[in-house]
Amino acid sequence: MSERSPPQRLPPMNALRAFDAVARRGSILKAADELGVARGAVRQQLAVLQTFFGIDLFQRDGRRLVLTEKGRAFADSVGIAFGILARASAEFAAGERRTLRLGVPSAFAVWWLMPRIADLQAALPDVDVDIIPMATVESLALHPDFDAVIMGGEYRPARDITAIRFMEDEFGPVATPDLAARLGLAVGVEALAGAVALTSRSASRLWDDWFAESGHVPARFARTREFEDLLLAIGAARSGVGVAIAPRTAIVDDIDRRTLVAPYGFIRRPAGYSLSVRSSDAKGTAFVRLADWLVGAGAR
Repeated sequence: MSERSPPQRLPPMNALRAFDAVARRGSILKAADELGVARGAVRQQLAVLQTFFGIDLFQRDGRRLVLTEKGRAFADSVGIAFGILARASAEFAAGERRTLRLGVPSAFAVWWLMPRIADLQAALPDVDVDIIPMATVESLALHPDFDAVIMGGEYRPARDITAIRFMEDEFGPVATPDLAARLGLAVGVEALAGAVALTSRSASRLWDDWFAESGHVPARFARTREFEDLLLAIGAARSGVGVAIAPRTAIVDDIDRRTLVAPYGFIRRPAGYSLSVRSSDAKGTAFVRLADWLVGAGAR
């Protein structure tokens, strides 16, 4: 039998916890509040860590601490490691039953996932899928407390993250029939210049993406109204306030009932929808079963 190589010396755990908190929160004060310690204790632990490695992990930008390039890479790995430990501890404490914390764009959760939640739970009877609505969709790398995240066109490749595409989607401008007729939207995209564009902070690039992917010259709207969430922007479109860009999955019933019309049709979003999981978790039984269910539900 071959001998195991001795474990490499690791930095002190308290120093790693302080570093992780500062990297995530962006300030020593916020990190100290999170950890329940004095600011001086956080500074001391950062000094311990920098002495351990012999290199700078942060640099000063005025009064702000900014991660160096190496510091950022290390912070990503530390966050992933703490996330793995937290999830392993929760799974161990839970015994046979597993809980998956799934971050989901709030609009997508309402219009697509929640109507299917009973089917999802039936497919994973020994797993509690905890749906966490996300007003602003962010990478899983920024959420060590989540097990996975569903992302739409917002997905960008990230280190140590595996993305499993499970559904295609189409999107396009929508408005009430009366507003579409009043603006003459059916005549051409140029008519959008007289419209109020409805946007959302949770999916801020939808209009830009639609113009780019449809090949149309971006319109100079009469006005733009921004809402916190895509659901609110679509709700405003239903009331005739303006024109919103909507994923087809969100408003298919509205189109069927003629509550909304899509004067230019819909174009396919190349990114579709993906389940983002940490590469170290991707082959875990619960994650494989969740991905399989999403792929099957997305195809129906």
